[in-house]
Amino acid sequence: MIHCLIIEDEHGAQEVLQNYIEKTPFVNCLGVYESGLDVPLQELDETDFLFLDIQLPELNGLSFLRTLSNPPKVIITTAYPDYAVEAFEEAVVDYLVKPFSYERFFKAVNRLQDIKALDNNENTKQLFIYADKAIYKVNIDDILFLKAEVDYVKVVTKDKSILILDSLRNWEEKLHNSNFVRIHRSYVINLDKIEKVLGNQVFVQDTVMPIGKTYKNDFLKRISY
Repeated sequence: MIHCLIIEDEHGAQEVLQNYIEKTPFVNCLGVYESGLDVPLQELDETDFLFLDIQLPELNGLSFLRTLSNPPKVIITTAYPDYAVEAFEEAVVDYLVKPFSYERFFKAVNRLQDIKALDNNENTKQLFIYADKAIYKVNIDDILFLKAEVDYVKVVTKDKSILILDSLRNWEEKLHNSNFVRIHRSYVINLDKIEKVLGNQVFVQDTVMPIGKTYKNDFLKRISY
């Protein structure tokens, strides 16, 4: 679970964020404020990240961020795309331009969940995946392999396949602490699910996957005894 605060002065935008948070099983909202100056310091210490608007009463959102000596992670939510460069100079995690979809929202908070796991040196065992207007909880140990399909990644388990808009490179980073290895530009596999390796092919249940030249040496090192 990751905890957030909403700092947003438009009630409609507050409602959108709250509705999106309620749909997301790993995000909890600690409070909603119309200005950064209204946020108690104790709540800032307890939160993992902020949804922060830029155009706020009394103090601009980015100016408020600069006043914090140890700020939490930040996702900017704004109607103005022009501040993106300035915002990323403040090391914000993401920049959402209103109106944004739930899919775009989920991608931003999922990135935060990954960052929190890395910061805590956690070996995450479960993932939440948004696809086909639904959220799937997937145990990492149940994943057989991942396959790149143009702009999508197919996550394959014994029971199902989930097609998501993402890149295989992002999944390599997401799973870097787990027992996964890239064997081809189109495949990342779970080493525990390999049934056999024959020549330049890997067999995982009913699927046969090629081993690319670029990845062969690293793969062989991972399976050597």
